[in-house]
Amino acid sequence: MSAESPEQTQEDFKAPLAVGVVALLLAVVALRSMGRVWWCQQGDYLPWAFDVWSAHNSQHLLDPYTFTHVLHGVFFYGLMRLVVGKRWKGWRLAATVALESAWEVAENTNTVIQKYRESTISLDYNGDSIFNSIADVGACVTGYFITASLPVAGSVAFFVVTELILMAWIRDSLILNVIMLTFPIEAIKTWQSGATPPG
Repeated sequence: MSAESPEQTQEDFKAPLAVGVVALLLAVVALRSMGRVWWCQQGDYLPWAFDVWSAHNSQHLLDPYTFTHVLHGVFFYGLMRLVVGKRWKGWRLAATVALESAWEVAENTNTVIQKYRESTISLDYNGDSIFNSIADVGACVTGYFITASLPVAGSVAFFVVTELILMAWIRDSLILNVIMLTFPIEAIKTWQSGATPPG
């Protein structure tokens, strides 16, 4: 059996790429219809905002939670490999983009926003800006490709180190986020609140 030519490989990615782009565009349309703003409501046009307790959080392209979306990519890559193995590279990536786009819509519903405000340290969370959501999908894809380039042990180490850095930096992480959204633990919330600036 002959190896695939570059032209065949490129052709195999055209349809999945189109599906991924359409999934992201549909998410943008949905977010806009839900009243999400395009950019920071505070009128600050810096591409980043690293204070998770300010009104700028989740309003710019980059914030500390960007790194949790990178870890989404790590998780999705592992999940896809577990389910379908090495087959359908393009479709695995398209599915990752579609899943992350769907999550961006879900986490910006009033129900989930309220859940964040009640159960996590995101007391003033009012949802993401649209450009923040687009950047989060990009972060997920980045994590996906990082994982694709690493051995399994390297991917696990990358995930664990990123989690530990986030816990030390903002007293939050992907795993803590999942715990607090699904089964809130008061002790964790108390510890996280200890990092909140007074006033």
